Order: sequence, then structure tokens, then C-alpha cells
Amino acid sequence: MYSSSNPEGYDPEYSDEQHIFAEDTTTSTGIPVSSDSQQYDDSSSFKPAVFRVQSRVRVPWSSGLCDCFTDKKTCCVTFWCPCITFGQIAEIVDKGSTSCGANGALYALICCVICCPSLYSCFYRSKMRQQYFLRETPCGDCLVHCFCEQCALCQEHRELKTRGFDMTIGWHGNVEQRNRGVTEAMKAPMAEAGMNR
Repeated sequence: MYSSSNPEGYDPEYSDEQHIFAEDTTTSTGIPVSSDSQQYDDSSSFKPAVFRVQSRVRVPWSSGLCDCFTDKKTCCVTFWCPCITFGQIAEIVDKGSTSCGANGALYALICCVICCPSLYSCFYRSKMRQQYFLRETPCGDCLVHCFCEQCALCQEHRELKTRGFDMTIGWHGNVEQRNRGVTEAMKAPMAEAGMNR
């Protein structure tokens, strides 16, 4: 039982923990002390919550690097004139800030001057992967474009087509087409006239 000499009922013989009571209510730690029944620990100072931003999971490409013959038209155009395919890809990836013609002409110029357009096109592959959270497969973007330029362009072209872009009308044409589709979907249906005799 508790000793009568201790009016608060505290007996150090029956307690394993040691209670510390602040005598001075104006401590330098900034932690308020309101009564003797509360215990404050200076080591448990305020720690701000840490928020971690989880990155989105990378998704695979809709087709493989060597699946060029699944879209024979794009494959032929890319084989004979890769600047056209690249220009279409770059316009969509840039969201219309550059035109297909300008990108295609720059690609052709780089191809004629230094014979290595992959130095330019690999940056668009990286930009496209960042926009659509695609995996960097089968290897780095620069290596894919250095060793398989036409295959890489075909894969990127197919990916954008799979995502609903009409590559022949460019970015602005796709935006207008989608806006037109939304407007038509929002129109109220016409009320049918009653039956006439």
C-alpha cells in the first residue's frame, strides 16, 4: 500500500520509472509546463512530417522495338525517309510548339552534315518516355537510336498512334479533333417528334 507520508500516492519502491517534475515554469526549451501531473521530455522536440513523393510506375511500351512490320506503312516511310516520321513524332512530343516540317528539316540537315541524326532523335525518345512514364528498354535511349534508329522511330510512332494520336494531322489537328468530339458529346440529344398520322 501507499505510505501516508506521501500524499500524492507516489511510492518509488513500487515504480520502475522515474518522474521528473519541473519546478520552473519558464524553461528555456519553449515547452510549456502547466502542472505537476504532466511530464515533458526535452528529447521529444517537434519534428516536421516528411512527405515522400512516390514516382509513378514505369509502364512497358505498347509494342516491341523490333515490331516494325506490324505497321508496314510507317515502316516503309521510316526506312526511306526517316525525317518524316521523326518530324511527326517531334511535333506531338513538343505539343505543337514546333512543327513537323521544321523538325523533319533539321533532322535531314543533321543527317547530311554529320551523318548521325540519332544524337538529335534520342532526346525526343527520352522526352516521350518522361511524358508517358515508359520504361527505358531494351537499353539507354542514345544506344537504341545509335544502333536501331529506324526501329526506334517506328516504335515511337506506333506508341503515339496507340495512345490515340492521328500522326498525319499533327498536334493542333488532334487537339481540334478531340475538342470537336467533346463538344458533340456535350450536346443534348434532340427530342424526337411525336407520332403523326
